[in-house]
Amino acid sequence: MLNQITYEYYDTVDSTNDRIKDRARQNADGGLVISAGTQTAGKGRIGRKWESPSHDSISTSMLLRPEEISLDAIPTITVVAAMAVRDALSRLYGLDGQIKWPNDIVLDGKKICGILTEMELKEGKVWYVVVGIGVNVHNRQFPEDIAFKATSVDLQLESVGKQGHRGELTKAIWESFKKYYNIFIQTQDMSGLKEEYESHLANCGQRVRIEAQDNSYEATAMGINNRGELIVDADGEERIIRTGEVSVRGIYGYV
Repeated sequence: MLNQITYEYYDTVDSTNDRIKDRARQNADGGLVISAGTQTAGKGRIGRKWESPSHDSISTSMLLRPEEISLDAIPTITVVAAMAVRDALSRLYGLDGQIKWPNDIVLDGKKICGILTEMELKEGKVWYVVVGIGVNVHNRQFPEDIAFKATSVDLQLESVGKQGHRGELTKAIWESFKKYYNIFIQTQDMSGLKEEYESHLANCGQRVRIEAQDNSYEATAMGINNRGELIVDADGEERIIRTGEVSVRGIYGYV
């Protein structure tokens, strides 16, 4: 269980995930959160770089030390983290985001956050897990290659004359994560969270394109199973899509 959260903040780091790894190897307790004003070497899924403009976005990571967790359950933590970001944005700012499987939060069809979960083994067992979260808050411009699919808290609140706050949103995210994680860890699956997750699943019932390294095809997204994997209907054949080297795209756009 995740009981206590402790926070540390740095103006600049290479990567909050890497900072957490260093502290984990020094036997820091679970629940440690490290956040930074900017990252110089932020990372995203599938080896991508995560842009972290100075003091515009949230860069934050948490150390987990789950006892006796199975390796199969680790990818599901990323799905749980997505629920936490969506919940925090809704509670603080009334932003009703959707989840693009597995872990992208989208508002008005554009991505507002990135999540990367990493782990290290020791003697064949999970030694620690790091959950890294990046959220666009004050960003108003984005690199050309992602501008069409990126948004920020401030851009979403512009019409009502409000702005986001990185500090309060960071704490709200991790408090929401604590709530969802403690439900997840009891069963090490999504059985207690599946219904809520699916109620916010952007692609549910929609046609999507599954893009894998050796095969791409279209299907209809049906929901998730208890492992947080995506269930799709490919011309009458049910298939299970696992997190990892796979991207899911809408037929006519990012979502």
